[in-house]
Amino acid sequence: MSERKSTSFSSKVGLIMAAAGSAVGLGNIWKFPYIAGENGGGAFLIVYLLCVLLFGMPLIMTEFLIGKRSGKSAFGAFRALNGNDRWQWLSWLCMMTAFIIMGFYFVVTGWCFNYLFEAVRHTFDGFGTEALTAHFATVSSNTPRMIGFSLLPVVLTAAVLWFDVNTGIERLSKLLMPLLLLMMLLMAGRVLMLDGSNVGMRFFFQTDFSKITPKVIMEAMGQCFFSLSIGMGALITYGAYMPKSQNVTGTSVQVIILDTLVAILAGIIIFPAVFAFGFNPAEGPQLVFVVLPAIFEQMSFSWFSGVLFFSLLCIAALTSTISLMEVAVAFVCEASEAFANNGKKKHGKAFNRHQSVLIVSALVGGLIVLCVLSMTGAFSGLTFFGHNLFEWFDEVTACIMLPIGALGMSLFVGWCLPKNGEKGVLHADKGIKRWFRKIYIFVLRWLVPIAIILIFLNSLGVL
Repeated sequence: MSERKSTSFSSKVGLIMAAAGSAVGLGNIWKFPYIAGENGGGAFLIVYLLCVLLFGMPLIMTEFLIGKRSGKSAFGAFRALNGNDRWQWLSWLCMMTAFIIMGFYFVVTGWCFNYLFEAVRHTFDGFGTEALTAHFATVSSNTPRMIGFSLLPVVLTAAVLWFDVNTGIERLSKLLMPLLLLMMLLMAGRVLMLDGSNVGMRFFFQTDFSKITPKVIMEAMGQCFFSLSIGMGALITYGAYMPKSQNVTGTSVQVIILDTLVAILAGIIIFPAVFAFGFNPAEGPQLVFVVLPAIFEQMSFSWFSGVLFFSLLCIAALTSTISLMEVAVAFVCEASEAFANNGKKKHGKAFNRHQSVLIVSALVGGLIVLCVLSMTGAFSGLTFFGHNLFEWFDEVTACIMLPIGALGMSLFVGWCLPKNGEKGVLHADKGIKRWFRKIYIFVLRWLVPIAIILIFLNSLGVL
């Protein structure tokens, strides 16, 4: 096996906070509540939790094990474990997925920063739902404003990644994740004091099993994969930075608990408020940017509630953009090193971390500008099957690239490394018991691929 990277997390807590931050993001606070609202509340929640245990847990373990055993990011991990380049396509898929996701994810993050800025300035004072709907359309169509607010989190993320892993990512994750949880608990406590909040709590936690349909199951599986950020190599990269003494199974469980806790807290914040003020929980993607500001305006301490909530969104978004960009930065570092040392003749010097951060930031900035222009600017008339570039980036990554990436990893460890799978990769974690190894390999070989194929077909409209 290859030598491990010299840079790594200095503590177990640091890795758990960083990995949980990678999983926790807008998918938990923005997407999870409206998907749950559209699919029966408690019925969706129970199916989602089962999907996390059956599919999320083994796939998170798989990414950690690949990274820890190889000591490489997604670029070198598959070659190091397999001994050849047959699976190198999966490395490139992980990198491309991370890049494309950043193209539209930073735009959505820009919306969050814009709304935080406006909440601080009391912009929403006196706004109703119709005015907020029109305001969102106005804001999202303002090209210079959106480019500026979308590039701001790129600069902030690059500033964190400029430092070594333990100085930048680890230190900030130790600060942001506890802060995020504290702010969510404060917000949840505030919302639960509203009259009528108990109706929202019943909607979210009371399970009506008659509402569990094939559609709900497919939506829950898809949200599980999206929320946990599985299939793009982020946890492979973090696994490569994992201390040798760290237990992969225990770390995976803790990451899943934190990620699920944030999603449930988001539901506790949103559904009681939605029902307390008579809104529809199935409002869709506009739930956060239109309905919630309208609710805040009707609450006491409206300014504080709005600022607190949009601060939550910005922090959650940044914890994910850090891991997304780290995938690309680590990939550029390792790929340039491999190219520089290829063959007997040297091909120049490899890029160091600072150069890689600048290269990735510039490329991501270009994608962001293209995404914004495709919605509101010079390229807004260019569509393909009715979708602009921003929409295509979202659709292609969620419906095609992430499922294929997760499927590739499960097949790689479950089938292509059957001998190494139990004696090589799994030996990266001595805490895995023999009986659990057999279950783990069975799930990777059969249950996970079947689930991913079903999600893939459902996303494409075949099912």
